Amino acid sequence: MKKIILVAIVFLAISCQEKSKIPETTQLESFIDSLFQISVDSSQIAGASVLVYQNGNTLLKKTYGYASLELSVSIPESGVFEIGSVTKQFTAAAILKLVEANKVSLDDDFTQYLDFDTKGRKVTIDNLLNHTSGIPSYTSFEEFGELMIQDHPRDSLVRLVESKPFMFEPGEALIYNNSAYFFLGLIIEKVTGQTYAEYLEDTFFEPLGMDNTSYCSTSEITKNKVYGYGYTPEGLKQKGYLNHTWPYAAGSLCSTTEDLLTWMTALHRGKVLSETLYQSLITPDQLKDGSNILYAKALVNYSDFGNHRIGHGGGINGFLTDTRYYPEEDLYMICLVNTTGPKGASFFADAITWELLEKESPQGKKIDINTKLLEGKYRGAVRGSDNFTIEVKSTVNGLTVKSERDDKADTLKTYIGNNTWADDNTRIIIKNNEYRFVNPSSYYILKKEIE
Repeated sequence: MKKIILVAIVFLAISCQEKSKIPETTQLESFIDSLFQISVDSSQIAGASVLVYQNGNTLLKKTYGYASLELSVSIPESGVFEIGSVTKQFTAAAILKLVEANKVSLDDDFTQYLDFDTKGRKVTIDNLLNHTSGIPSYTSFEEFGELMIQDHPRDSLVRLVESKPFMFEPGEALIYNNSAYFFLGLIIEKVTGQTYAEYLEDTFFEPLGMDNTSYCSTSEITKNKVYGYGYTPEGLKQKGYLNHTWPYAAGSLCSTTEDLLTWMTALHRGKVLSETLYQSLITPDQLKDGSNILYAKALVNYSDFGNHRIGHGGGINGFLTDTRYYPEEDLYMICLVNTTGPKGASFFADAITWELLEKESPQGKKIDINTKLLEGKYRGAVRGSDNFTIEVKSTVNGLTVKSERDDKADTLKTYIGNNTWADDNTRIIIKNNEYRFVNPSSYYILKKEIE
């Protein structure tokens, strides 16, 4: 899988006495410099911080662009970014520390710790951790647009979520859910008697020396804080205001590339959790029907075009984040971008990944099924909608699908057998009157409408 990079080999062969002969810029660095600089110069992003680390060596650690466009201030070496949903893995690890201390169990009904009417359903802490609870995500609510800039007790959000219907029965699907991690933060506070921020500081940040990681604030002065922006065709704009009462344990941490590397190496080298709990953190579960999901506990774990990948991304007003670890290559990658838009952290992290690793695309097969039998409309819950429709039609070349959000139909890309199509790292399975959409952070099941 690993590409042979001539520059890297040359670098390892040079002795300490010959350091003066090392070229100032490596092939990898030149590639990454160009990748980011083009995006900064074209105002597609304000700036970024990136760190690539492998086998104990820093392959690249650089910043690009601006922390403040208004003041023309470059991103500092230890720029502090909002990391959005990368926060979730800290929340999940915190819950597992409480499991280790016998203060909670993953099989506990979460209503043992939080007043919430599930209408008779059992929703476990494990369901909250892997997004299989069926509880709707508050960030998809129309009301959240107004709530996000206001200051209210956190319980008001719990009551708002409680008033909404479940999207599916617990364990029957996986729909990414910020409400679940908001609840997990409240459970941490209930069990420990500390604030969420205090517990993480005492349990993780201080022991690991993560001095530049903390709960984000819209009022406190933070050294090296980076400002966030949003992309528009007319130019970059300041990010919209968001009160950090609400992202909370689902997305309110701020950090740097250096601190995130400290966290990731400690986590994956057994310095944060016991081996049993670490395996619980990174191992995806199954749905009630036995289907395998790719999301574990705030970490995806899957084959990324033939390369074993564990990681998570994040998005919040003005910021996009990507953190990934390839254990077979001992490769860590952290990309922080202070702009929301089409060129986010994952765009850059993907480009860097495939500069370093071999990309194995799914191999197509000849369609061996009667696609006419799969035609029809399929309806069900997806992220942002509990009544989403996709129409499937048979063509000479296979199948086309058109969702209610699309203007035109798309042809399913690569048939890989057993009624399954591959679209990059997404799998679409159409059989038994069901349309299943499976990717690292989702497992949607839409039912065929029978006329």
